[in-house]
Amino acid sequence: MEKGPFSVEWLAQSSRGGALEVPGSSSPQTPPSLPADSPRDREPAEPRSPGHEAEPAGAAPGRSRTKFSAEQLQELERSFREQRYIGAGEKRRLAAVLNLSQSQIKTWFQNRRMKFKRQTQDAR
Repeated sequence: MEKGPFSVEWLAQSSRGGALEVPGSSSPQTPPSLPADSPRDREPAEPRSPGHEAEPAGAAPGRSRTKFSAEQLQELERSFREQRYIGAGEKRRLAAVLNLSQSQIKTWFQNRRMKFKRQTQDAR
């Protein structure tokens, strides 16, 4: 089996910092070395906001759960009763009025439609 670029052997050799043979090249090439202050050498960063605990093992990293206020929920529910699918203009308006991002509004409507679907299926 040839040890070309991106083969398992080639990648293993390159991760150990050894000389690499590149097909079609007459001399082995060494990978560029990382500066002394590389991200690999740094300590892991502490959580930036004191209110958030570290994620439990197996949890997906990312944004923490948004806790909507009673006023936000009331306005979102009112808008949902009027129309289950939100348009771009209404999404911008709600985001500005409720001090939320448009993606939070979009996600809330997606989740609310699924909740509505489950409720109607359970009622049957």
